[in-house]
Amino acid sequence: MADIALSFSAVETAGRREARTAWLLASPAILLMLLFIVLPTIAVIVLGFTDFELGYGSFRFVGLENYAELISDRTFRRSLWNTTVYTAIVTPVSIVLGLGIALLIESEPRGRDFFRTVYFLPVASLLVAMATVWQYLFHPSIGPLNTFLALLGISGPNWLGASSTVIYGLSIIGIWQSVGFNMVLFLAGLTAIPRELYSAAEVDGVKSSIDRFRLVTWPMLGPTTLFVTTISVINSVKVFETVKTLTEGGPNKASEVLLWTIYQEGFVFLRVGYASAMTVVFLAILVVLMVLQYRFLDRQVHYT
Repeated sequence: MADIALSFSAVETAGRREARTAWLLASPAILLMLLFIVLPTIAVIVLGFTDFELGYGSFRFVGLENYAELISDRTFRRSLWNTTVYTAIVTPVSIVLGLGIALLIESEPRGRDFFRTVYFLPVASLLVAMATVWQYLFHPSIGPLNTFLALLGISGPNWLGASSTVIYGLSIIGIWQSVGFNMVLFLAGLTAIPRELYSAAEVDGVKSSIDRFRLVTWPMLGPTTLFVTTISVINSVKVFETVKTLTEGGPNKASEVLLWTIYQEGFVFLRVGYASAMTVVFLAILVVLMVLQYRFLDRQVHYT
């Protein structure tokens, strides 16, 4: 009995030692999360209830006044609508194209590494550096895109200079940016599918490529598709660089998006309290979108 008690005591001591070691190893990451994620988030939430402005030594708590102002703010409502349109275009198109390209690359072993690199280049490139290229491509008179449309007898629009087309021009850039990243994720998902499932499906009479995709590939890509959808929505809602570099919210606020509006209020008009309230709304929108996605899409996911 004494030996058993001693063995239990030794196991318990070893467990406590492992727990202390685990906390010690995790403490740098926990500290960084507290400093750069948790505390800034708390600060933004608190500032959202104040009238704090940069350059002023004092501020006061105003309760829900900032949020009440958001409801009647036409610029905020316009930026919310533009962000919704942008996300509704970029997310599904980039997912479908990323999946299609991944399927094509996976089906053809020759030149696979080359095409992976080519399609991933937009992800690795700096958008600020590519802005000049996109301004040339979208130029209303000398741009290749409108030149091609003219050959077809179509009068090309002023992609980035007209209120009716600027959000679509930015969406094209967003799709170009996102397709390569989605492709890499789908390629990883396709690689993880056991080849035996395709052999079993063929034995069961599944012959065509469409049937193999519908009955084997698509169900097995469920977890990957859920992850790609989540990342794509987040990246689309966070659009900022293209607007800042190419349009600055114009013309006539037609490309004003949420992050650009927050930037304007916080760093141009110096209304940090109001910008913080916008940020809280922005974060709430992201959380709601993520919850809805996992609630409805997770039911259709087949985990291996």
